[in-house]
Amino acid sequence: MGTALLEKEPVASGRAVAVADAPAGPGATTDAAPGRPSAAADGAPDAAAPGGPCGEDRRITRSKRALRGALIALMEERGLDAVTVNDLCERADLNRGTFYNHFRDKDALLAMLEDEVMADVARLQGRMQDVTLGDMLAFRVAGRPMHILVDLFEYLREQSDFLHAVLGPGGDVRFGPRLREAVCENLVQNILHEKYRENPTPFVNYYVAFYASAYLGIIARWVEDGCPESPEAMARIAMRLLFINPGEPIEL
Repeated sequence: MGTALLEKEPVASGRAVAVADAPAGPGATTDAAPGRPSAAADGAPDAAAPGGPCGEDRRITRSKRALRGALIALMEERGLDAVTVNDLCERADLNRGTFYNHFRDKDALLAMLEDEVMADVARLQGRMQDVTLGDMLAFRVAGRPMHILVDLFEYLREQSDFLHAVLGPGGDVRFGPRLREAVCENLVQNILHEKYRENPTPFVNYYVAFYASAYLGIIARWVEDGCPESPEAMARIAMRLLFINPGEPIEL
């Protein structure tokens, strides 16, 4: 990658959209399995049992965690389009009333999980704004990975079960472009010279799109393979690919 366009330039952080709890659908409380707690008992906040974010009830946290695992498993097995709320509740061992206490449908559950990832990525992206081209070259010369890139790949590895499902053939085709925009496009744009940021030509736009798509491909391949390389190794690979020129040896 040539360096003619490169220089640090701050960019806006990625998006994070909160998903509000949806009210129970008509007749939701009648779907509870015999012998199980009612939706109100199973999902209502309990001040005596803090445990989730901001003191969220432990039972709510456990329910959402179980639904996350169920959605991931079912997307891998049969694809998102074939998954129903009944499937999710059966796999998570929850009643439908509990589900509808928090989500209006499976798309709302998926949106919450995707938005949580995007919010975390946005916080990482905020740190990237302070990185200059000189910083990246210094780390490259020293043979050391940049800390922010290590942290990014560490986070992606922590979320690899969800990313594998949502970026896979049975996942959500809309999520890949969101991740590309938040991580990959901003990463490339951060090191563009200011004049190209303020007055981009069609070629500059294609330049950014080219490298952003390539970086999403790196992430998707790493996740698909089960994250065999360490976050440190992936940070070195990402930096090397950013500066490699045609005809150079393809090695770190």
